[in-house]
Amino acid sequence: MSAHPVIVAIDGPSGTGKSSTSKAVAARLGMGYLDTGAQYRAITWWMLSNGVDVNDPAAVAAVAGKPEIISGTDPLAPTITVDGTDVAGPIRTAEVTGAVSAVSAVPAVRTRITELQRTIAAEAPAGIVVEGRDIGTTVLPGADVKIFLTADPEARAARRSGELRGTAPGAPDLAATREALIKRDAADSGRTTSPLAKADDATELDTTELTLEQVISWVITVVEDAGRKQPRP
Repeated sequence: MSAHPVIVAIDGPSGTGKSSTSKAVAARLGMGYLDTGAQYRAITWWMLSNGVDVNDPAAVAAVAGKPEIISGTDPLAPTITVDGTDVAGPIRTAEVTGAVSAVSAVPAVRTRITELQRTIAAEAPAGIVVEGRDIGTTVLPGADVKIFLTADPEARAARRSGELRGTAPGAPDLAATREALIKRDAADSGRTTSPLAKADDATELDTTELTLEQVISWVITVVEDAGRKQPRP
């Protein structure tokens, strides 16, 4: 690897294999892992739990700095707590899913979470794989590797529906999941602050017809190639 810890940014919409790929790549290369979406879900969960009107940007902004969010970066056992409470399960509920785009669009929230993400990445001793929607464009524009994963809506919905059935009680069916994904894409891509977008220097990979193992192997090759290059000045 290179003289400095490699930072990998993996962006893309839900259902592209982003989380599974990121965790596997980090684990196999001995790097840290950060699910930035979980952080936005965590602050959304806190807002809902504290009776904040998530559709009132001013109300959300006023308390954006209050919750203490801590992310564990072990790819084999990633954790996330809010004010000391383990929220790994609660943040995956349908209620949080339905509110996270509105909360994430508030500039004060994005500023708070972006600062947290940059600190975690800078302090990762062995490098880190950071997954999200605006990592390569906004959070870590200087990342050594930038990858943007895509897949067609049908494939993404099938994957996401399978994930939800395994983690969330009363998970929606395939058609509802597809509709929710498309709605989330529109909200995330259309927001004014740090929209979901592919960085100009990111490499795009369509995962529709690929197995998870194929995607993981491809990303590892890209990361290892970057690690052989000269360190940044």
